[in-house]
Amino acid sequence: MALTIRQTEILEIARAEGRVLVEELAQRFDVTLQTIRRDLGDLADAGFLDRVHGGAVARTGVVNIGYERRRVMNEEAKAAIARACAAEIPENCSLILNLGTTTEAVARELVNHRNITVVTNNMNVANILVANPGCEIMVAGGALRRSDGGLVGDLTTQFFGQFKVDFAVIGVSALDMDGDLLDFDLAEVRVSRAILAQARQAFLVMDASKLGRSAPARIASLAELDAVFTDAPLPRPLCETCEGWGTRVVVAE
Repeated sequence: MALTIRQTEILEIARAEGRVLVEELAQRFDVTLQTIRRDLGDLADAGFLDRVHGGAVARTGVVNIGYERRRVMNEEAKAAIARACAAEIPENCSLILNLGTTTEAVARELVNHRNITVVTNNMNVANILVANPGCEIMVAGGALRRSDGGLVGDLTTQFFGQFKVDFAVIGVSALDMDGDLLDFDLAEVRVSRAILAQARQAFLVMDASKLGRSAPARIASLAELDAVFTDAPLPRPLCETCEGWGTRVVVAE
């Protein structure tokens, strides 16, 4: 399902506030109640929301949204985030890109970078960067997850231990309000930790819908990263905490 701009915004509001009301959304977007009910019905049918009397609530749990659904969410924001991140990655360097639709957007922005080495456990990233003749691509071994083209498991974790790269660019499923990076899959979490351990600088790329979302497994803290690239300012308390940690917050335009 390809989301409209209004549906994407409704989903972001639901995740930020936990619940949305039909009448409030109709006023906010200056559309009819019927239009909002139809939007909420579409989002519920796609698995993003649960309908309740008068509105809908964000669907949470221990399972991530499917890859194809994530791929079409917030595409413009992800592209802007990717441009901002890629602008800080120089030519003549090495980097790791992990799983996620936002890291794939970063890969697209690296297609014209020269003399770079990219190490990845993301088959989609590898396929994108095939178009760059100036990029050497190293693909991890491991168990292939057909749902999103990701490679995970002990072999993948061991593979990354062989490298020491200039940059790691990672995505996450959720960012807690205390700055913890969260995910749904423990095997993927172990891989992400191994990636962070092998990089001189670590960047997080995430759109604002990940903020305050729930996921059960902790990867690391923003305190351990050099920068986070996102499309909207972080809440002031978290922004101030990041300043204390020395973690830059880059809001893409």
